[in-house]
Amino acid sequence: MTGATGTPGSTGDDPGGIEDAPGRIEKVPSRIEDDPSRIKCVVWDLDGTLWDEIAVETPTDELPVPRPEMLVAIDALAARGVLSSLASRSAPAVLDRMDAVPGLRERFLAPQVSWQDKSESLRRIAQDLGIAVDALVLVDDSPYERAEVEALLPGVRTLDPGEVPALLAAFGDREVTPESRERVHRYRTEATRRAEGERFQGTREEFLRWCDMRLTVGSAVTDEVPRALELAARTHRLNSSGLTPDRLRALAAADGHGLYTARMSDRFGAYGIIGAALVDRTAPGSWSVPLLALSCRVAGRGAAAAFLFWLMERARESGAREFRVTLRPTDANLEMRILLRQAGLRRTGDDGDIDDGAVLARSLDGDGDLPEPPSWLHVSTRKDADA
Repeated sequence: MTGATGTPGSTGDDPGGIEDAPGRIEKVPSRIEDDPSRIKCVVWDLDGTLWDEIAVETPTDELPVPRPEMLVAIDALAARGVLSSLASRSAPAVLDRMDAVPGLRERFLAPQVSWQDKSESLRRIAQDLGIAVDALVLVDDSPYERAEVEALLPGVRTLDPGEVPALLAAFGDREVTPESRERVHRYRTEATRRAEGERFQGTREEFLRWCDMRLTVGSAVTDEVPRALELAARTHRLNSSGLTPDRLRALAAADGHGLYTARMSDRFGAYGIIGAALVDRTAPGSWSVPLLALSCRVAGRGAAAAFLFWLMERARESGAREFRVTLRPTDANLEMRILLRQAGLRRTGDDGDIDDGAVLARSLDGDGDLPEPPSWLHVSTRKDADA
């Protein structure tokens, strides 16, 4: 199996290898094309999908050779920020045998190899990764397994291995960013962080303080814009308005507007850019935020509140008397709605031309009445951090 887990066909010009995947087709199935931004993890079957043979029937402990085109696809997706996992109805020992193949098992996060139903495997994968079940796609050669998942997890899209080129085509236009390249590594770091939290002797707040969490906020620089656009497209749980990446790009370049980003780190490492906010300063005495979006990876750690409160403080320092946020309620962004209400923002009735949404606002008059970030989170502006 020497060389079986390399990245055959990849090129130096396209580290994601999208163009090298064989059988690339132009038509993307509508179920993927409708909203590829919702896909955060592709779950792969093993026998008949990742490789041709049935692993438990091989005469030796050596695993079947993975299909090169599948490895290319996995690496191409990883470069564009899409995770990969495994769900195989097979002996758990198969997963242990994958450790002996350099570069194979580390491609997959939260793998599930057991005799349990595929739907249950997908539920566990989503739980371990901290993402919604409907952010998964299953690639499986078995019509029965695909049907079982579709019946019990109707939000999960399933594909035959022959549809993988179409899956890649759906992400062909997604820009490869430093954040997307690092996503697999950061999810592994998150697994370490979660394990330490389970072992920690103390309260949740004490653990977060022990983590030495730091949030750095400032005006976005040019090379941070692609990540801001990615957050606009990919975030749902902590997204105030669902502003499209194209609209965000246009508004960020318009006069009187500013784009801000937030980076986070702790004792385990850097999270990277975890938040983006667009600010409209065209109305006298007001800061309006058409979009506030944060990665779900930082949910429950106070980052969303700290970023929002930082923006409110900067608005008041600039002389603004009112702070406004555009909100489009969805099934996914309840946490964002609660945060805005806790920050004192209320519906104004001045919704203008906002479809299916509202404008929330609060006064910035007075001193010392703005909420404070969580005590365990150190917040600084970028110029302070770089000094």
